[in-house]
Amino acid sequence: MDPLAFLAGAAATAGACAGVPLYLRARRAERLAIRLGAELEIVRHAASHDPLTGLPNRRAFYLRGTELVADRNRHPLVAVVLDVDGFKQINDVFGHSAGDEVLVTTARRLSAYADDGLVARLGGDEFAGLLPCRPGSSQEQADRLAEALAAPMRLGGQVVTVSVSVGLVPVEPDAHLADAVHRADAAMYRVKGAHRRPHPPAQPLAIRIGEQHVLHHATLRLAKPRETSPRPSTAT
Repeated sequence: MDPLAFLAGAAATAGACAGVPLYLRARRAERLAIRLGAELEIVRHAASHDPLTGLPNRRAFYLRGTELVADRNRHPLVAVVLDVDGFKQINDVFGHSAGDEVLVTTARRLSAYADDGLVARLGGDEFAGLLPCRPGSSQEQADRLAEALAAPMRLGGQVVTVSVSVGLVPVEPDAHLADAVHRADAAMYRVKGAHRRPHPPAQPLAIRIGEQHVLHHATLRLAKPRETSPRPSTAT
């Protein structure tokens, strides 16, 4: 480009801008700043939240959870890890859209139970929480959480009860969140193993290991869709 032509164009642009009243330029700048701020907030939210359930993701859980554990005013706290029992079966029987609905429903119920605590989706059908210690024993807290999450829901035109396995451990003010989550995760897998042993159907299984772990499993009751038998032919 000819340098003289470039300079002439720049001068013309500057002149045009100079002709715009100052208050109009200020309003334009303000609108642009608001729009950019909103877009930045959307990007930040997407980077720290699970797109399906809207819960904080794993990274956000550990960032915010570490601050929560360090705040002594928020104690006593318990760490919870849970996952949906038979989730593959749900996907196989009802389809992946139904599986997504189970995850969204579980997330909504967990958030409601947590009140001002922190809950997150760690990935797949696994969730975590850092919750205020509720009245009652640890066993009673685990029972209430399992009951809240196992309320009947409708899938594929049927009402089903989808249970969860829960690992719950107390968290001390000087504890490392990752260690607490690891212990809660180990507790959750212990109850899954215990559930594989025979026990009376429709009876919740609760196991106490000292005062450190409370494990709870609510029985899965998943009704498969009824198969429609072909009608007998009336043709003669």
